[in-house]
Amino acid sequence: MTDFDLRSLPREVVSAYLAFPQRNEFVPVSLEKESILVLTISPKALPLADHLAWKLGRTIRTEMVDENTFYPVLEQALSLWEEDQDSDQDEGSTLDDREVSGRDLLGWSHEDAPIVRLVNKALHQAISQGASDIHFETQDKSFLIRYRLDGELKTVRRLEQAVQATVLARIKVMGHMDVAESRIPQDGRFQVRVGNKDIDLRVSTMPTLTGEKAVLRILDRSKNVLSLPELGLEQEDIELFRGVTISPYGIILVTGPTGSGKTTTLYAALSELTRESLNIMTVEDPVEYHLPGVNQVQVNRAAGVTFAGAVRGFLRQDPDIILVGEIRDYETASTAVQASLTGHLVLTTLHTNDAPTAITRLLEMGIEPFLLASSMIMVLGQRLVRINCPACSKKEPVSPATLSMVEQKKQSFSTQVKGNGCDECLQSGYKGRQGIFEIMPVTETLRSMMVRKSSTGELRSCMRSSGRRSMFEHGLSLVARGKTTLEEVLRVTRF
Repeated sequence: MTDFDLRSLPREVVSAYLAFPQRNEFVPVSLEKESILVLTISPKALPLADHLAWKLGRTIRTEMVDENTFYPVLEQALSLWEEDQDSDQDEGSTLDDREVSGRDLLGWSHEDAPIVRLVNKALHQAISQGASDIHFETQDKSFLIRYRLDGELKTVRRLEQAVQATVLARIKVMGHMDVAESRIPQDGRFQVRVGNKDIDLRVSTMPTLTGEKAVLRILDRSKNVLSLPELGLEQEDIELFRGVTISPYGIILVTGPTGSGKTTTLYAALSELTRESLNIMTVEDPVEYHLPGVNQVQVNRAAGVTFAGAVRGFLRQDPDIILVGEIRDYETASTAVQASLTGHLVLTTLHTNDAPTAITRLLEMGIEPFLLASSMIMVLGQRLVRINCPACSKKEPVSPATLSMVEQKKQSFSTQVKGNGCDECLQSGYKGRQGIFEIMPVTETLRSMMVRKSSTGELRSCMRSSGRRSMFEHGLSLVARGKTTLEEVLRVTRF
């Protein structure tokens, strides 16, 4: 893609363009004498661009490009040009009550109310930067907007606390929630469009001592499902995982904290299994990606659709493979075990610190040891570590504090590759994430230990004695290859 100096366009051109109603159809990128160069993907935008040129008293030169070129330039231009007209200048402005479901965020205008502009810009910027969550909250008498980028929260805006109620009201309108209710938690959802991407957003509000807080989870349905190699699994582990996923029955359990990529791993496994000869059914909360050839069900507790209830319904639908989004209680765990024992392959997740702990957690839930031993075929523990930014990484000595923690685990590193921070990585030193894993195939020895209700420590020792490495050791191998840092591995594996 050709690089354009978008900052060099005269203010009069930028201002006229930003006020244009259909500006998401085209974008001016340079000025050559009196001629404006405009990019577009549709011939229908040519009269619009001509009208802009007429208003400015200039000529127009248009260039047709594909979507992969157009939308990144459009998003970059809007991020650079949109002036921050913060709501603290006009807290009392009336909210725009137009229908927002499916609205194109690239089309919002200066004519929108200030609060509408503020929220729309926050959404657009977060989505463009690849954030997974947006937090709107009050801290230290300021109203903060924070993005979770590569697993870390970063404050991007600090506003007057007076705008909190109005911003929260706008978010509730978008999420089809009760604007007048601020004493109890609420949940909602809505959809927006950014260029050629459809984005689903889940909204959660919570009353706090300093006022309501809102968190928006961003779900980009246009993203492709990753393959097993793209997750970060080593080739040996991929072959082991693939060998287990072709089992006719049993439970494959993926463990880790919230946001560690468990569902992504299960989707990657399903993407390799999807074919005409299989009936694959999933129950999720929420359905994060649409998988072709898979029957996906959304949890709806108000309508009585729970994880356990959906699985019981699946068993009357002649399934081959069942994916249960999460095991949260005894009922769901028991239903998953029964489904596996009746000849179905069950893929599911559980919130535990590592693979061995998952076994003891299920036993503590009340699952009979002999049933668990008969059904479990593999447990996979995982975390996500941030990857060094390729633009600013260089080799440097390991700090004494980090070195002391690593040496406690009988490891030794004198230097490591580490990012120093640049515009490419938003000064974080990291760009992107990948998984670190530990895989525990259920052997006959492990089955015997389950029946005896062995401790987590004994299960972990058995896993290690069979030659399986831990997540920490997988992380260290990435450090040795210069892909991440010791600080990052210690951050996610200290438990």
